[in-house]
Amino acid sequence: MSTNIDLVPKWVRIILGLLALANIAFGVSGYFSPSALFQNNAVGVDLTGLAAKYASYEFAARNLAIGLALMIVALRGVPESLAIVTIIRALIELQTIIIAIATGNLNGGIAVAVVMFALEVFVVVTIFGVIAKRNAAKLN
Repeated sequence: MSTNIDLVPKWVRIILGLLALANIAFGVSGYFSPSALFQNNAVGVDLTGLAAKYASYEFAARNLAIGLALMIVALRGVPESLAIVTIIRALIELQTIIIAIATGNLNGGIAVAVVMFALEVFVVVTIFGVIAKRNAAKLN
């Protein structure tokens, strides 16, 4: 009988591990350079103020937490956990896409969000296939 980690394709775990590392790096960088999170969209915003600092720290903490969670589930390889955390990431990307469209801010950032969203949807569909195969094997 195979374990969960044997059921999930290795490429899925590698992609999710890379996404986890990106989230972790983005989260950690947000603690050291909060203004980097705002890029050129901060015209008129005082980035030295406490409100902006705390908002960027919260954003960094969210990215770090998602990255750590994704890394843990990628290492463990449990399909349901992989699907749940990847869906959370995909919903965040979808939110970014919707906000960009609603505000008319169609730049390179939305292209990255669309590519990441598509990749995450593909991974989730693959994981659902793994879960379906595992459950069908249990019935037989």
